Amino acid sequence: MLERLNQAMEQIEQGLDRPVDVAGLARTATTSEYHLRRMFSALAGMPLSEYVRRRRLTVAGAEVLDGREPLLEIAVRYGYGSGEAFARAFRAVHGVGPGEARRTGCALVSQPRLTFRLTVEGSSSMRYRVVDRPAFTVVGLKARVPLVHLGPNQAIIDFVRGIEPRTVERLELLSDQEPQGIVAVCDDLDPSRAEGTELDYYHGVITSAAAPEGTTSLAVPTGTWAVFTTSGPAPQVIQELWRDVFTQWFPSNPYRSRPGPELLRTRLSPDRTEADAELWLPVEREQG
Repeated sequence: MLERLNQAMEQIEQGLDRPVDVAGLARTATTSEYHLRRMFSALAGMPLSEYVRRRRLTVAGAEVLDGREPLLEIAVRYGYGSGEAFARAFRAVHGVGPGEARRTGCALVSQPRLTFRLTVEGSSSMRYRVVDRPAFTVVGLKARVPLVHLGPNQAIIDFVRGIEPRTVERLELLSDQEPQGIVAVCDDLDPSRAEGTELDYYHGVITSAAAPEGTTSLAVPTGTWAVFTTSGPAPQVIQELWRDVFTQWFPSNPYRSRPGPELLRTRLSPDRTEADAELWLPVEREQG
């Protein structure tokens, strides 16, 4: 997988002066556009679109300093319809406008080319299983929240704290399917997984019962799921599990992510410093 992903990175370099063809990159990486975006974001720490933008402006910066071509020609070559749009984007990355950079020859910011390598850390193997399961329904309460990569998600914390304990108890009684008990469900995520993008968060249960008044439901179709388990300090161990799944498990296994909700069942220690967690991710087998 990583070798094919690096071939896609080379394809980006050859086409920095053209619109990015994500479908073509996915074909080169022999995966889906959805999984390519997910993998890239997890491995690079930024969305694919942001990396392409930064690489374009890095190369454009070198041409600006070179001084041989008009700034407007450089702007148009790298996809900007006007000198003003190019100047805004250039300043956002380099901290200085292209005209001033050319006049003063100042130092610019450089986005290095990325090459991906698999490095496996730690002494314990990742615990997982792959499950084919029929359609099911999530029933619970829903909020729209921002995505947070590291540390507590205050929006989710505030939302869950605002749920009456009696409501949680009633929901728990409805749980009749795996994963059992209260689960956190994330749906409708931006494929880029960029920090601050929004998602639908459900605090509820997997059940065959109808949604009680005051709750909402999410119908989930039949599909395949990869189920990962972990335990350790909260919330770090859970966030590290998400990272390790995409940086270690997917590159080493014949599966790719597919659109769908992601389920997390967490059991906290009495002092809430340790967690046992089970993460369910929708997957499909790679073709070929």
